[in-house]
Amino acid sequence: MLKLEDAKQLPTQPSSALLPVTVIVAARNEARNLPRCLESLRNVGEVYVVDSQSTDKTVEIAESYGARVVQFHYQGGWPKKRQWAMESLPTAYDWIFLVDADEALTEDLALEIQSAIENPGYDGYYIALRMFFLGRELRHGGAGFYKLSLFRRGKGRFECRLKEQDRSMADMEVHEHIVLEGAKGKSGKLKHTLLHHNVESLSHYIAKHDEYSNWEARVWLAGEANARDLAPSLFGSQAQRRRWLRKRFFAIPGSPVLFFLYKYIFSLGFLDRIPGLIYCGLQGVQFFHIKAKIYELKTRAAQERQV
Repeated sequence: MLKLEDAKQLPTQPSSALLPVTVIVAARNEARNLPRCLESLRNVGEVYVVDSQSTDKTVEIAESYGARVVQFHYQGGWPKKRQWAMESLPTAYDWIFLVDADEALTEDLALEIQSAIENPGYDGYYIALRMFFLGRELRHGGAGFYKLSLFRRGKGRFECRLKEQDRSMADMEVHEHIVLEGAKGKSGKLKHTLLHHNVESLSHYIAKHDEYSNWEARVWLAGEANARDLAPSLFGSQAQRRRWLRKRFFAIPGSPVLFFLYKYIFSLGFLDRIPGLIYCGLQGVQFFHIKAKIYELKTRAAQERQV
């Protein structure tokens, strides 16, 4: 395992790998997911696993696959894990590829990336997720989406929607997205998908999303001031449309139930059978948690003003 100082001293001479990109994998207790992820990255030029003091075998597994492991010690504030890695690590390649520990690269996507990064007209690419949940591929319910996860080094950064973040909100960017720097930054979409195995266990999923809801409650309570880069918009990017939709739902009484019905009925989540029901149900519960925590924050603030 490397300290950041040691990582900066490593040679950054690119190898003759099939795919000349630097992959950054954010991890914390991902021993179950990492083998699948890192096996899919064997022909990538450089892989960093940015760990958060895992207590399982995450580090040992990462090192066994030849990944460079660096520890991230989050103390709150900004930047969080992946932005910190982009700013701090001595990456060897001109392109950065952000991959989660529960994701896996396919051969078809690797070949498409190889061709895409040779195009000088683009600084970043959106890649769609092919979602698997409880052993089944989810094709409905809004489970799949695009994210800008491949971009030129120095051209992409995470939007910061909340500077006053604390350790209760997870140490990794939650629903913050990569934006391209500069007015001329041009992005495209790749055809092939990244495999995303969304759940290690329901307990792990629920615990992780509890942290996410802490962050989202603070973000939505602050309003649109914290979404300057990607403001909610019906006619914007996919991320902007999703934010516009969530904003409209937040204003409706009983919106967690309506959000579930929108996912399960109108977005055809029921076609994914029991995993689809559980996924859409958890999405509705997550929505309820966010609204409940917003109420808690407002109540606490009112009580403090009365003191």
